[in-house]
Amino acid sequence: MTPRLTLRRATIESAPPRSTHLLVVVPVGERGPGAPGNEAVLVARSRTAVPAATGPTVVQLATGQLLAWVEVDPAASPFDRHTALRRAVAPLLAEHPARIDISLHGTDDARRRLAADAVYAVAVNAAPLPAFKRVSAPPPVGSVTVHGVPAGVRFERELAVAAGNVLCRELTASPANLLGPAAYRARLAVMAREHGWQRREWGVERLERMGAGAFAAVARGSDHRDAAVVRLTYDGRPARRRSGPSIALVGKGICFDTGGHNLKSATHMTEMHMDMGGSAVVVGALLAATMLRLPIRLDAWLAISHNHVSPSAYTQNEVVTALDGTTIEITHTDAEGRMVLADTLTLAAREQPDAILDFATLTGSMVTAVGTRMSGVIGNRDALVAAVVDAGHRTGERLVAFPMPADYDEALESKVADVKQCVLETGDADHLLAARFLQRFVGDRPWAHVDLSAVVHKGGLGAVTTDVTGFGVALTVELLTSGLPARAGETPVSDQSV
Repeated sequence: MTPRLTLRRATIESAPPRSTHLLVVVPVGERGPGAPGNEAVLVARSRTAVPAATGPTVVQLATGQLLAWVEVDPAASPFDRHTALRRAVAPLLAEHPARIDISLHGTDDARRRLAADAVYAVAVNAAPLPAFKRVSAPPPVGSVTVHGVPAGVRFERELAVAAGNVLCRELTASPANLLGPAAYRARLAVMAREHGWQRREWGVERLERMGAGAFAAVARGSDHRDAAVVRLTYDGRPARRRSGPSIALVGKGICFDTGGHNLKSATHMTEMHMDMGGSAVVVGALLAATMLRLPIRLDAWLAISHNHVSPSAYTQNEVVTALDGTTIEITHTDAEGRMVLADTLTLAAREQPDAILDFATLTGSMVTAVGTRMSGVIGNRDALVAAVVDAGHRTGERLVAFPMPADYDEALESKVADVKQCVLETGDADHLLAARFLQRFVGDRPWAHVDLSAVVHKGGLGAVTTDVTGFGVALTVELLTSGLPARAGETPVSDQSV
């Protein structure tokens, strides 16, 4: 099924706003005609009007309109602009209106900058996340109308990225009993038909026959035997030539992570249905690229499995052989993400794409390093890592770049195999060790790994009002449209210490 987002276009009008819910966006320092003054006769319900200098002002006008008025600095960072707009649009969305009007004020340049941000802030929050209460779910916002838009401004990109983000969050938030590997694969099959994507699957039995022992080790803990690597392909290159960039997006899709025999505690196991967030980012970005008809080939590789505990689940001190022949000593069964990614990255690299980007909720140490307001990125090309960071800045999805010096490999040396899966000692920068492990499986391909510590942030993040953030979709679309392939194939990073 398609995502429940209904905003496929933003209507532009010059007439005065008519809807019951109005977002007024004014550049900092310009009160403008939209600023609430004497006409603000009643604070809506229990809301308290907040001074505009510290946040949005929410008032109910004598006409009955609920108005959220916010000052935004056009020169501020995208993250700060999105944050201000998220706080302003939240009280409007809380009433589940069928339509929201956006009224822009200020100079042409200011309105041009803020129009896209405002439309995105409404569109990305227009549909509620899955809920299973007996009461009917609130309907999504049906339309957004923008007033005061300078000539030539269009919103196709903002609506496409919002659609991808909504899909990403919907998948991520779906409980594991409704989106296990079999159900996930079935949904992807439906989406592939709807959007014209090519689809290919490698089931667990086939992967075992191929020698993908790293993936199979994780998958064998589940009696369902429904794990698979799924590839979805969008090709928007000119049909006659089929020349142009080819990008591989790889996503960790662990539909529920118990930790395996190294069982997580109850506190750490809750919300582990979201351990497939990396794959959801990839699917969301694929949808957005398709809607925008980007002139590239995009292969989405999804490593879909459970990490269950059972008599047949893999255990510590096993030695398994990955698809590329690398032998791996298992040291912790809760480091399953790097195992399923190892074989999936090998499959992706064999296709010789211009660049590989992988997304995964991979390590707790990345959360320790940067918290949940940002994510981290590590890769084997300085230019590619820099491009990822830049794309994150431009879209309000902030990233911190980390090095991965070669001497960290010493920690992964094994006496019985080519490499250890991880280390048991704390304080050894597992996010760096995980990257050193993964880079073994990408060959000479330009590669960047995004460790999604910001997949969930309490209270929302940037433009997104829900705890589940959809972090990664916007920056990926920006990468795909900003000359990534030209920057990706530069000299590999040095292995020297930093």
